[in-house]
Amino acid sequence: MLLFFCLALTLIGALLFQPWWVERRRARLRAAPFPAAWRRILRQRVPQVRRLPGALQRELKRLVMVFVAEKDFVGCGGFVIDDEVRVTIAAQACLLTVNQPRRDYYPALRRILVYPGPFFVDRSIPNAYGIVAEQRAVMVGESWSQGRVVLSWPDVVGGAAIDDDGRNVVIHEFAHQLDQQTGHANGAPLLPSWHSYAAWSSVLGDAYARLRDDLAWARPTLIDAYAATSPAEFFAVVSEVFFEQPVQLASAEPALYRELRDFYKVDPAHW
Repeated sequence: MLLFFCLALTLIGALLFQPWWVERRRARLRAAPFPAAWRRILRQRVPQVRRLPGALQRELKRLVMVFVAEKDFVGCGGFVIDDEVRVTIAAQACLLTVNQPRRDYYPALRRILVYPGPFFVDRSIPNAYGIVAEQRAVMVGESWSQGRVVLSWPDVVGGAAIDDDGRNVVIHEFAHQLDQQTGHANGAPLLPSWHSYAAWSSVLGDAYARLRDDLAWARPTLIDAYAATSPAEFFAVVSEVFFEQPVQLASAEPALYRELRDFYKVDPAHW
């Protein structure tokens, strides 16, 4: 009986003090000098970092230090993970949280799987009659609610290299991770208060409807057509546009831009 009591106290103590130990470890990581080799990786692979104001650049590097230390990167299909892979992905992922008041470093995310190219995913898709058919899809990125993100390395590199075309697979998949913090991806990520959801739903819902209407009438759109497939994909795609084509988005969809600006706590149109 005494043994079980002692074990229970130990477990309770571990649970109570874990946040303190985690934050202490993170503080040490954040205070450490950013490696020179990692600086070169950012210059070569993630040119968007140079556009950030100085304070945000410094904060992004601190976030990268913790992200790389805490997340497990796994090479798939013979792909070899090195610091170039870790830092390139981490910098783009952390861009979405660079100015957030709470630094939670994607708490549900445990593992990033990286393939040497596009990968195949088998899915069961029911038709209109309820008959389920197996389909194989070619993917360049995927976000799982079970704490995993899957990425194609060439698409990671290409998305970072061209930082003004509104296409970035890392931003897309990590926007899904933010969306999934509420339990499942539905286009409504965790917002600061309940009353925030009314404005979010109204603004993004209207923009989503306009996109679908524009596509139906074959009108040109700034936002990629893939955004019209679901509210979750709409949020992920417009997040790509927000960070890579902010001036155009602010002009085309000012209310949508303001909602994303308030959510991400950054204003890339003025970088």
